[in-house]
Amino acid sequence: MTKNIYVASDLHLGAPNKESSLKREKIFVQWLESIEKDATIIYLVGDIFDFWFEYRKTVPQGYIRILGKLAMMADKGIEIHLFTGNHDLWYGEYLKNEIGAKIHTGPITVTHFNKKYYIAHGDGLGPGDYGYKFIKKIFINPVCQWLFRRLHPDTGVSIADFFSKLSGYYSKTGKEPEFFGENENLIIHSRSILKQSPDYEYFIYGHRHILKRYTLSDNSESIYLGDWLKYNSYVKITEKSTEILHYEKNI
Repeated sequence: MTKNIYVASDLHLGAPNKESSLKREKIFVQWLESIEKDATIIYLVGDIFDFWFEYRKTVPQGYIRILGKLAMMADKGIEIHLFTGNHDLWYGEYLKNEIGAKIHTGPITVTHFNKKYYIAHGDGLGPGDYGYKFIKKIFINPVCQWLFRRLHPDTGVSIADFFSKLSGYYSKTGKEPEFFGENENLIIHSRSILKQSPDYEYFIYGHRHILKRYTLSDNSESIYLGDWLKYNSYVKITEKSTEILHYEKNI
């Protein structure tokens, strides 16, 4: 049987409340079960959790269904790749050790079926957005993380959840984010990469909550992954194609 590659992002587990998050988690686990028979690699491209921070002996409550399923899939030899997003920057050793995930803190380049892919969450890439880029440097600074760990987990997680909800997808107007075409930061970033390495065929991004394919050249295109709050969308990479699909089963 041909082994395929799957890519998804922006599940935002924990948001906006326990009930809707649990429903979304169950649907996502059903999707994982549906692809288990033919998946060889799964890329989860950031913001899988609306907030995640690992204390040395404590992790956020919940998510037992998805973590257990990913662990079982890893045990069967399926590669699990987790990208940090702007909501779950703080992966430590726990997910690496417990579910066998490979953790990525930035963009990666991979080749599948003789095609070259650039995969990234997308936050902070491209020009501008200097305020976020500055804040991100603070968030990922080891000293700042050490100071945050000094807070009791009940306090630290509560504070982080509060600010996460302020900046979250669900706190916006409900309208799909605007796509800016050639002025889109990630399109500008993709073109800068292509100038250096024109052999990339696909640039795959999360973060923007937009579901879209955008042609960059005769041989290259950018794919925005959408999310699992609205679209239940993912990319399936096979020997013959790279396509956007939707998981339609509901609970």
